[in-house]
Amino acid sequence: MRQEDDPAMYAMCMTVLVTGASGFIGAHVVCELLSRGYRVRAMLRDLSLAEIFPESENLEVVKADLFDIESLRKAVDGCEDVIHCAAALYVGAKDVKRDVVDPSVIGVENLCSIMDDVKRVIHTSSVAAIRSTIFENGKIFTSQDWCNDASEQRNSYGFAKAQAEKIIRKWAEGRNVRLVTIHPSIVFGPILHKRHLEGSMSYLKHFIKGPPFVLDVHINFVDVRDVAIAHVNALEMGEDRERYIIHKKGLWMSEIGQLLSSNLPKKYATKKLPRMLAYVLAIFHPKLSVKQLKNSIGIQVGYDVGDSFSALDLPDYEVVTTLVDSVNSVKAQD
Repeated sequence: MRQEDDPAMYAMCMTVLVTGASGFIGAHVVCELLSRGYRVRAMLRDLSLAEIFPESENLEVVKADLFDIESLRKAVDGCEDVIHCAAALYVGAKDVKRDVVDPSVIGVENLCSIMDDVKRVIHTSSVAAIRSTIFENGKIFTSQDWCNDASEQRNSYGFAKAQAEKIIRKWAEGRNVRLVTIHPSIVFGPILHKRHLEGSMSYLKHFIKGPPFVLDVHINFVDVRDVAIAHVNALEMGEDRERYIIHKKGLWMSEIGQLLSSNLPKKYATKKLPRMLAYVLAIFHPKLSVKQLKNSIGIQVGYDVGDSFSALDLPDYEVVTTLVDSVNSVKAQD
């Protein structure tokens, strides 16, 4: 029997490169791979963040940067599998082109330029690459949709994610390579390092350390553990070239507060801040703007995940489990 005919043996022999390995999703992907016996090469810009991962003889940590071609070439060398999780978050970005667009777009261009020997690529995209910038309130998006109306000036994050995905799909055309893109909604779940407190987890951090009110904002989210398992399972499961939306539920912030209050030994914020007061708050808040709030207060969209959870054999974490585990892990950092 050839090694590649035995999935377990193949996993033990091949090395999977994970870019963005210190990020919230990337770190969970690394841990999931290691738990299954894969050999993992975790790519970091800051080697001190290797403390995130459990000690393992199957783990190799390398320093590389998406903007440094030679470091990327060394990171990819010898890997037939790449899980590309590296990306930049919009939250707090001062220069959206430099801090959001370029890491996604130029980063994936550089990665594609040196992946000649790679056989399987799992690319972390986002529902931001699917959800259009302009939409009707209540619209349900599917994997057939694209964010084609965004730009660097308007919806820079959606623009970055859609452009990056188009680039890697164009690269894969005509190549003997398996490509699957994973599209999570906002990612919650247990954090593995204090750096994971930022980004998507800021929404839940509000309930722990924020004021005793919530904004009238609707949040679509999914468990990071489902997202990580989706990435690993997509190496072999699901359809080649498919786009898989990994999304669990959409809830208003007040509903999240109610669920937390019902399942944890304290009361969490559920009272909505009136719209005009929310706009006043945004003027003074370092990470909010009136423009952002106008595009989110009272507005909701949904996502049709299709067969994503069954095709990728996901555990499908319950909403309460995700929220409770998230809040408890944030509290554990204090």
